[in-house]
Amino acid sequence: MDSVSVVQKQRCCLIQILILNRICNKKMPLGERGGDKTESRYCGIETDFNDDMPHVLDFNLSSAGFDFVIAPLMDPVYRPSLVQKESLGSAVLPFAGSDLVLSPSQWSSHVVGKISSWIDLDSEDETLRIDSETALKQEISWASHLSLQACLLPTPKGTTCANYARCVNQILQGLSNMQLWLRIPVEKNDDDSTDANSDTLVDSWEMWNSFRLLCEHHSQLCVALDILSSLPSENSLSRWFGESVRASIINTHSFLTNARGYPCLSKRHQKLVTRFFNHSIQIIISGNSVHPKTSVVANVSHNHSVSDSQRHPLRPYLDYVGYLYQKMDPLPEQERFELGYRDFLQAPLQPLMDNLEAQTYETFEKDAMKYIQYQRAVCKALLDRVPDEEASVKTTVLMVVGAGRGPLVRASLQAAEETGRKLKVYAVEKNPNAIVTLHALIKLEGWEDIVTIVSSDMRSWNAPEKADILVSELLGSFGDNELSPECLDGAERFLKKDGISIPSSYTSFLQPVTSAKLYNDVKAHKDLAHFETAYVVKIHNAARLAPSQPVFTFTHPRLDRESNERYKKMHFVIPNDTGSAIVHGFAGYFDATLYKDVHLGIEPSTATPNMFSWFAIFFPLRSPIYVGPGSTLEVNFWRCCGPKKVWYEWCVTSPTPSPIHNTNGRSYWVGL
Repeated sequence: MDSVSVVQKQRCCLIQILILNRICNKKMPLGERGGDKTESRYCGIETDFNDDMPHVLDFNLSSAGFDFVIAPLMDPVYRPSLVQKESLGSAVLPFAGSDLVLSPSQWSSHVVGKISSWIDLDSEDETLRIDSETALKQEISWASHLSLQACLLPTPKGTTCANYARCVNQILQGLSNMQLWLRIPVEKNDDDSTDANSDTLVDSWEMWNSFRLLCEHHSQLCVALDILSSLPSENSLSRWFGESVRASIINTHSFLTNARGYPCLSKRHQKLVTRFFNHSIQIIISGNSVHPKTSVVANVSHNHSVSDSQRHPLRPYLDYVGYLYQKMDPLPEQERFELGYRDFLQAPLQPLMDNLEAQTYETFEKDAMKYIQYQRAVCKALLDRVPDEEASVKTTVLMVVGAGRGPLVRASLQAAEETGRKLKVYAVEKNPNAIVTLHALIKLEGWEDIVTIVSSDMRSWNAPEKADILVSELLGSFGDNELSPECLDGAERFLKKDGISIPSSYTSFLQPVTSAKLYNDVKAHKDLAHFETAYVVKIHNAARLAPSQPVFTFTHPRLDRESNERYKKMHFVIPNDTGSAIVHGFAGYFDATLYKDVHLGIEPSTATPNMFSWFAIFFPLRSPIYVGPGSTLEVNFWRCCGPKKVWYEWCVTSPTPSPIHNTNGRSYWVGL
């Protein structure tokens, strides 16, 4: 090639790069929804091998409006064994272009590497097996050099994947930030059987589980689901939302044709895609156009000309996915507030050992629904306590124990005003900093003649008189985990024999969950203590494997003075149509009866709407437990009490015994 041709080719390449810089530096998401900044806004396309990567991006991003490509990095005809041994030292591998044809940010933002689909690392053909190992390492090495965010691994072939997993696990040990997405098909069983003993049942989740177990639950090993035209049961699909799913690949053959001849999806597929959006799982379109009437399509999600749509045959499929995204309901205000807390592990509060900070008080005080429920409960208690004919002459003594900065004091006084009852309030609080705020509040509101502030621990205070109503908000995510029983044991000394406690009872609940995200976050600490700690967390990327069951119940006032220690054995049955699953731990909730029919709680089936004071609590398992379809998970839970602390212990006894977690409260406890 002469020097002029070289210069012309370099100039063309430079022009392509400049064009791509304008195209690629701004992604074009499916749509905008308030508060939603997740990666699922971006849609990709699976492409064939092409050594002209600038053209691949220009055609698929500029012409069609896709946000990224899944592209093979190496020519599919390449086989290491076909390369002459003597030329190995100088041979140039048939990659898809030099790293210089795109900028590093373009490689990183717009290309997911697709590892050659021919590789079979468990083949009985030794040449193929060795070729596969060599090519896998070469391709991932090149992808890492390009700073790609992810590579798509081909689906394991055959019934065993031990050598494939071994090679991938070796690679993962030296990988920096890149993720490896294992391609797994999600398909309906041929006989659609829910019989757990059926020999014809084939569950692709088993393939994934086997692979990730061999790779030691590595956090950079993820899943890309192949979505086909038929889908398994809802319970079976739900398992995947607790796994590390990063993408869903929808083949064009999975699309139906609407009355106008354009692509659409079945109702079940639409619902599934919406769930993918809500769990930050990106959609990828794959295959060739199978819909003839796609030359002119109404633009739904992008402002491109009709000629653009004519240029790319898969543009109508992208438009339909964009339409599904845009027709989703906007995120409620509470959901937007909680976005940053999703699957973020937090240590539970220690309200007795530690004094809460102003920011924590402020967060809880913004929860209007909680105080509305408390006000309703106090209203009902006042009406029951004081008949109408005595309303003007009888004063009810109400004590708020754990008054904080006064929201329950305010709710109680509002209840008195609403019912026309006279009230005398004692606000008992041990935090000296909150006492300062309480004094300012009482003075500001002119409540000096109604409210008496007591700076003391409720367990040691000697009340000057008995209370008619005792109000507290000492509940934790698991009900009793912030030591409400112990605190109220001390405070009930000054409640009249016929007095009312608000809350009057509360019950904790437990539920087995799959959550690879939470498990890997705990595992990242590499110690026993974190696996024996309970965490407060807004659980999002999780599969709930069975309905929750009640664990411990406490009732107030307690006349029997029974011990606060508890033990409960629970049996959770995994539905047949779920298939097999992994239990990473347990989600804990509570439900409280404030007074009579006034409830407050976060147990999913009865949760109080629009309330954000409590997230669930998560009890992890040191080693995840495998459960088969229709099997029973036997769980044991203990609430243990010592002179200075309270703690939980937990274990699984069936189908596989686990160690007893947190023996003697060695890792996690709540201080008295």
